[in-house]
This record gives sequence, C-alpha cells and structure tokens, in this order.
Amino acid sequence: MPEFESAVAVLILWAGIGYLLGSIPFGMVLARLMGLGNLREIGSGNIGATNVLRTGNKGAAALTLILDGGKGALAVLLARAFAGEDAVQIAGLSAFVGHCYPLWLRFAGGKGVATFLGLLLALAWPVGVAACLTWLATAAVSRLSSLAAMVAAASSALWMLVLGQGGAVLLALVLTALILWRHRSNIARIRAGTEPKIGHKD
Repeated sequence: MPEFESAVAVLILWAGIGYLLGSIPFGMVLARLMGLGNLREIGSGNIGATNVLRTGNKGAAALTLILDGGKGALAVLLARAFAGEDAVQIAGLSAFVGHCYPLWLRFAGGKGVATFLGLLLALAWPVGVAACLTWLATAAVSRLSSLAAMVAAASSALWMLVLGQGGAVLLALVLTALILWRHRSNIARIRAGTEPKIGHKD
C-alpha cells in the first residue's frame, strides 16, 4: 500500500465517489433500455456482462463489459488527477465494492470482474493487461468465465510484484479475496461440474 498522506476527509470523499461510480448497474440499465428483460430473471440473475450475454445480445454484453470496466477506471483516474496515490487505491477499491454491493439494488450487485480489470488497467496498465491476458488464456482453455476471473484475480498480486508495482500488492490481495468470495457459488458448481460454459443460455 502507498503511504497514507491524504487527510481522512479526503480519503472518505474519494471512497464515496468511487462507491457511487461503481454502484451504477449498467447491465440492468442496458437490458431495460434494449428490451432484454430483467436480468434478475435471466440466467444466474447477475447484473454483469456474462449474464447479459445469456440474453443473446452480444452488443449489450460488450457494452456492459466496457461500462463496468470504465467505471472502475474512471474512479482511479479521477482520484489520480485530483488526489494522492492513497486516494487512488481507496477510490478503486470503493468502486469495486460499489459494483458488488450497490445501495440501489439492496446491496445485491455483480461479481465485479469487469470493474476489477478496469481499475487495474487505470491503476497500472501493464498489470491490467497481464490480468486481462490471464483471463483470456484461462477462458480459452476452460470455457468458464468464472474460473478465468478467479485465476486472473489470483494472478494480479504476482503481476504487481513482477511488474514493479509493489505498492499495490495489498490492494490486489484484498480485491482477489473479494472476488473469490463473490464467486463462492461458482466454485461449488465448478467442483460439481455444473458451471455453465461461456455463451451458454440457461
């Protein structure tokens, strides 16, 4: 973690900004606007891009992925423009928490994978690229989006160390723990052999 040099009030402010950005449920908004139905009643009931893809609309899924990643990146970039590196990491973490536990949806949000990758790309782009490539490689082999997400997350702290971003290792570990927790039902299905493959419609 970076040294905490910003005032507590500043860190609280950026935590709030990050949370509000992260809590925008783009998947649900797009599904409604495009007439795809209520995501809570489709597939896994998740609000993220993987479940949007289960509607059969690849464009909506891609846009959800970009916007969910973008809100994590925006939280980091805004904090970096106006505050210190401690606020940057707080904003990024809060954006992730906002996506997973949005107030507007009674704290029942998504798994946070796109937001995680987006904030990593903005925080340290070489690490973000490495995590994205890890996701792609794992997904190509396993055809399991959830497994790819967990492997990418688990690799992020290592990528931080390898690529000279040691100050963000603790953040990567916290985000990884949260992603694994959010994927606990997926872990159970993977072990049972019932986890849906990428592109599968329930």
